[in-house]
Amino acid sequence: MSDDRSHSSLLVPPSTQDWIQGILSAKVVLVMYGDYQDPRSADVYKLIKAIKRELSAAFGEDYLCFIFRHLPQAQIHPHAQRAAQTAVAAAAQGQFWLMSDSLFDHQQRLENGYLIEYANDLGLDMPQFLRELSKQEHVDRINEDIEGGIQSGVTTAPALFINGSRYIGHWNTTELMVAMIAASR
Repeated sequence: MSDDRSHSSLLVPPSTQDWIQGILSAKVVLVMYGDYQDPRSADVYKLIKAIKRELSAAFGEDYLCFIFRHLPQAQIHPHAQRAAQTAVAAAAQGQFWLMSDSLFDHQQRLENGYLIEYANDLGLDMPQFLRELSKQEHVDRINEDIEGGIQSGVTTAPALFINGSRYIGHWNTTELMVAMIAASR
C-alpha cells in the first residue's frame, strides 16, 4: 500500500508564480498544499499564520516565507474546487491572502452565494470576479498546483514542505516551529 508520505522532496520549487507571504530567499520556505473545505487544512493554515507572526517577531520578517498551493479534494469536498477558483480570482485583484483567510474562516459556508459575499466584502471588482468564475478562467492554475503536488507525492491535504523536504511530524505549534528552526541551520 502506498503511503502519502512516501515522497520526501518538493519537486516543483517555489517561485514567483506561487502565492507568497515573505521572500523566496528566506531562511525557511514553507509550502502548504491545502483544501479550503478541509478542517485539517484550516487548522494547519491558522497554525502557520500564528507561527509566522512569532518567528517574524523573534527573527525578523524575512525569516519565514509561506507559500500556499491548492489541492482541492473534490471527491470528498464538493465546494473545494470552487473555493480555490474564488481565491485565484481574488488573487487577480491582489486579495489572495485575505480571501484565503475568509474561506478558511467560513469553511462551512462555501456555496456560490457565500463566495460572492466574501468577494464583495473584500471590495473586489464584482463584474470581473463573476466573469472569471463563470468562465472558470483559473482552473488551469489550480490544476498546476495539483499536478505539482502529485509529482511530489502529495495525495491528500494538508501537506507541508519545509525547505523542500516533506514535513511528517505532528501538526502542533511546538513541533512545527522546531522543524522550521532546525531547517534554517
